Amino acid sequence: MSGPALRLAVELDGDGAHPAAWRRAAHSPDHLLTPRRVARVAAAAENAGFTLLTLEDGALPPGDTPDVVGRIGAVERAAFLASSTSVIGIAPVVPVTYAEPFHISSQLASLDHISIGRAGWVVSEEARPEAARAWDRPRVDGAAARVRESRDGVEVVRALWDSWEDDAVIRSVATSRYLDRDRLHYVDFTGDTYAVKGPAIVPRPPQGQLVVLGRPALVPAEQLDVALVEGRDVAAVTAAAAAAGTPRTFAEVEVALDTVAATADERVADLERHTPWTDRGRLRHIGSAAGLAALLGELRGVVDGVRLHPLVLDEDLPELSRLVLPHLFERRHAVRPLPGASLRTHLGLERPANRYAAGAAFEALEETR
Repeated sequence: MSGPALRLAVELDGDGAHPAAWRRAAHSPDHLLTPRRVARVAAAAENAGFTLLTLEDGALPPGDTPDVVGRIGAVERAAFLASSTSVIGIAPVVPVTYAEPFHISSQLASLDHISIGRAGWVVSEEARPEAARAWDRPRVDGAAARVRESRDGVEVVRALWDSWEDDAVIRSVATSRYLDRDRLHYVDFTGDTYAVKGPAIVPRPPQGQLVVLGRPALVPAEQLDVALVEGRDVAAVTAAAAAAGTPRTFAEVEVALDTVAATADERVADLERHTPWTDRGRLRHIGSAAGLAALLGELRGVVDGVRLHPLVLDEDLPELSRLVLPHLFERRHAVRPLPGASLRTHLGLERPANRYAAGAAFEALEETR
């Protein structure tokens, strides 16, 4: 199927999408969380031409399973990578089930300032009951309650990003004024479980609003910029994308590629001896680089982009960089990000007007007439 060029995202958490990926990593286990290793993987993704990298997160420490994942917080890793990259977008995965939206707003706005407009946010939820104890919060029980927390959390975070108008900061030495207080606004949010007055403590992000990604089942479509859609085949992804109702859609694709040392099937089988690769209902390609390029070509016109989940980063990311992405760029099936542009620009999203500014309020009034 023909269509606009795809935007390419990649998930870079841990050693890869398979829970036992660390067993095939090119580094020793104690190097997983070192700054050098984290920066090296991000640089490889940026040099390959990915538009966006995402970083998984979770509230809980590693469990008792044989294949554990140690993590530094996704926002902290994202801030570190913002200073060691210059083009690629950076979107940490941040659950809002228990975290305070005010804190999330401040952290992500700061990330957008640090990266000069390259930040995004992958909204997720925390379903495990142990998370409530880790946060010392009452348990949010049931899918509907978690959706409520996600909905309210995103609404509050977005409102707080707008609580400073773009020109609220004056920084006038002559008048000794730093802020125009008339351009700071209270959000005055009252939900089912909490209230937030505001304003934020961080100026409005360079993008106005960070790019918000998530699953439509967890977050209302009107609060998302990019829907992450799933399906075991192209037909299922097509249906999910058509129903998303968001400005942009990205398909979730899990990837295991043939390498010089072993076929994709052999690599998967080796890891399956230890821990199964959980079926999340996503597209999954196990095979050649050419086959993956063909699959992504089929998704043109179906979705606006894809988020790839490599089986083992140290094995699959080089194959993606060497064989898959160059093929897509050469045939204009995918597009590289441009230096100096924001993530919103890369995704073809306009910078939104501030909801509290006089001009935006006037436009909203005119639309109701």
